[in-house]
Amino acid sequence: MKLPEAELSFLRDLLKASRQKQHHVRWVDRDGSERVTVLAPAENVRLAKLAQQLGVAKPEVLRQAAHIAVPR
Repeated sequence: MKLPEAELSFLRDLLKASRQKQHHVRWVDRDGSERVTVLAPAENVRLAKLAQQLGVAKPEVLRQAAHIAVPR
């Protein structure tokens, strides 16, 4: 492929991510709707560490995170 290095790097990263086992976390959003968040292994580890620090389960971290205001 004759593409710029940045594009080749993007494609390699995309394929690498698609080959990894994904983790699904089911949680309830602040409006009561059920959600499923798909995480890469590194994201799953990071979320698990946050959950452990807070002393709650991963779905609870996501539920609480839904209340974080988005900067404008």
